[in-house]
Amino acid sequence: MKFATLCASIRARFRFEEGQTMAEYGVVLSVITLGILVAIAALSGGITNAIDSVTSILP
Repeated sequence: MKFATLCASIRARFRFEEGQTMAEYGVVLSVITLGILVAIAALSGGITNAIDSVTSILP
């Protein structure tokens, strides 16, 4: 293999973009944030009831 061919092969390898872009990271982060907010909203009543039952037991 010639040196020029090897250099061209290495350049072509690094030109190929893999992975997520910043926009995709933003979408994933917003979906995770939305899921956390929904979970907190759904569990807030149960958490409040648990805290109230514990405080009613304490003197």
